[in-house]
This record gives sequence, structure tokens and C-alpha cells, in this order.
Amino acid sequence: MGVDGTLEYISDLLSVVKKKKKKQTQTVALKIRMDCEGCARKVKKVLSGVKGAKSVEVDLKQQKATVTGNVEAKKVLAAAQSTKKKVELWPYVPYTMVANPYVAQAYDKKAPPNHVRAVPVTSTITETIMDDSYTNMFSDENPNACSIM
Repeated sequence: MGVDGTLEYISDLLSVVKKKKKKQTQTVALKIRMDCEGCARKVKKVLSGVKGAKSVEVDLKQQKATVTGNVEAKKVLAAAQSTKKKVELWPYVPYTMVANPYVAQAYDKKAPPNHVRAVPVTSTITETIMDDSYTNMFSDENPNACSIM
């Protein structure tokens, strides 16, 4: 191995130790009730003050605020709630991302175009599958079926 190999090995070990983990850039989207441009400016100012926020975009029409940077969703949500406005994490996803976008839980009139409310997969399954007892109740093969048929 020699002296050159040993020095190279030690320098590789030291370079690994010196590297710090960088936080990954995250995007946090919030639904905030905003009525006017003044509300939008206030929200943008407060969210820009969050530690690690690189950019803040406010869409008054959709009532959406998007924060990008090295931020945590809890801290951004807490900062937005300090404005005394109704705040929640952005609940909408494109309708192509949901298994059953037409169930009652997912449909929302206030959703942006081509978006539905994000719902857990388990809630849509129980709502769309029919119970076997209902299908057998009116079956021709069931001798105890409804006699009116």
C-alpha cells in the first residue's frame, strides 16, 4: 500500500467526517382564508419570516400560500395561524392521483379545476364496495328473496 495509499485513505476518511447533512428543500402548501390584497401581503410577510423560507407565493384567487425552502410544515402552519386567519394544509390533489375521485368525501365544489380533496384510500374502498347481503336479497337464486319481484 505505501505512504501515498495511506495518505489517500486518511484524507478520504476526513472528507467524509467533514461533510454535513443538508436539509432538503421542501414545499409546504397552505389553504388560508384571504379576502383582499392586504390579507395576502400580511400572509406573505409573516410566511417570509419563517426560518429557512426561500420563497413565498400567495394566490389570492385559490386562497393558497406556498412556502419553499428548508422549512418544516408545523412551523409554517404555526406562523400562518399567528395571522388569526383560518388555516389548514392544502387539502387538494389532482383528480388523477385519487383512486375514486367521485365519492362524496373527495368531491368539493370549492376545489380548483381538475382537483379533488385528498382522502385516504381505505375510506373510498368501504364506500364503493356493496355489501353481499344487499345483492343477495333481491337475487333470483335466493328462495327467500322479495316476493314482489
